[in-house]
Amino acid sequence: MRTRWTVLLVLTLLLAGCTGGGSDSGTGRVTLRFQSLAWQEESVEINKELVREWNASHPDVKVEYVQGSWDSVHDQLLTSFEGGEAPDVIHDASDDLADFAYGGYLADLTDLLPERLRADIPQRSWETATFGDGIYGVPFLQEPRVLIANATWLKEAGVRIPTPQRPWSWAEFREITEQLSGDGRYGVAWPLKDPVSATLNLSLSAGGQLFHRGADGKVTVRFEAGDEIVPRTVHDQVGKDGSAPASLLGSGGSDTLPGFFAGRYAMVPLGFSYRQQIVQQAPEGFDWQVLPAPAGTDGLTQGVSPQTLSIAEDSPHREEAAAFIDFLLRPSNMVRLALGDWMLPTGTRALADPALHTPKDDWATGTALAAHLRPAPAQSVRGYPEWKDKVATPAFQEYYSGAIGLGELRERLEEDGNLVLARYQR
Repeated sequence: MRTRWTVLLVLTLLLAGCTGGGSDSGTGRVTLRFQSLAWQEESVEINKELVREWNASHPDVKVEYVQGSWDSVHDQLLTSFEGGEAPDVIHDASDDLADFAYGGYLADLTDLLPERLRADIPQRSWETATFGDGIYGVPFLQEPRVLIANATWLKEAGVRIPTPQRPWSWAEFREITEQLSGDGRYGVAWPLKDPVSATLNLSLSAGGQLFHRGADGKVTVRFEAGDEIVPRTVHDQVGKDGSAPASLLGSGGSDTLPGFFAGRYAMVPLGFSYRQQIVQQAPEGFDWQVLPAPAGTDGLTQGVSPQTLSIAEDSPHREEAAAFIDFLLRPSNMVRLALGDWMLPTGTRALADPALHTPKDDWATGTALAAHLRPAPAQSVRGYPEWKDKVATPAFQEYYSGAIGLGELRERLEEDGNLVLARYQR
């Protein structure tokens, strides 16, 4: 009999250990696991500070900080969901949520979030985390893609400096990068290790949509005139004008910084948060500035996939998890998170904070672009990760390198791409 009860006790403990959170034995205190993807030292410390502040003021709901990684988050979450070991509060990006939301792994937050938080974040941001009739994440941090420029180089060349009120067109951008090039130096360096999201998000400015939803709700790929402008610009800068080096097309943003500091490239298109690395790594006296990305027929519009906070469907403490998210995203705390990550908050009250409108480190340039940010084109497309990995990434890489032309790029994105998407929409 003792053996039987021992086995039952072990099984009970194992099952309890598979849940995301739980209650401390005998105390009634709830424990939540919060998996954060913060990685910069300043950002990690702010997230941990906020957890400590919550725990100090909420003795009945303890939050444990769990460090995750952007490099492996999708596969790690999928494994934890399927194994019943997902954290209660999940930090991710909105373009990674669709399959988890449709797969039933994330809780619908529609009735869990307080009205204060719902009203503070614009509808265009909520759209990035809305799938079907539910909300499966709270978008809280976002960043525009900008041009980080060698201010001295541009000033000496006498080119017109763009502003959010009067940006360069894509055609003008190409002309200026050609003007700045020569003698082993380039007007721009494109780090396109992830060519798909960069291309699609910037293409919104030129009217590119790529993904089109029909009356039946199914999504198909159509590579139209507006979708051509950004990839053709990059392709021609590399292959025709010689104003961008082909050697950096497969590089990440950080890989371009040594050459940028050494004066090899006048500009680098990067996410707004790269300013932190530039402040930390730039040689003394190096003069840099943030410029808006070029504009097309739709102005400065560009797609973003905000960072999000979600709650696991299997969490036994959804209300407590929602309360913790509300705490993290109070306006003052959202400002702290934005400053720590060098990004923009989605909340309107946080975005209005004077700390995010200073000329220092060109914060004001970034906040001027916030109103132009829209959901990334692939935001709600089921099967997008597979389409991106198997079809779009190799197709764009080959087009940018000159291995294929625009016609074959279109054919592969549409024909091969629609075969992939069709499997997810039966």
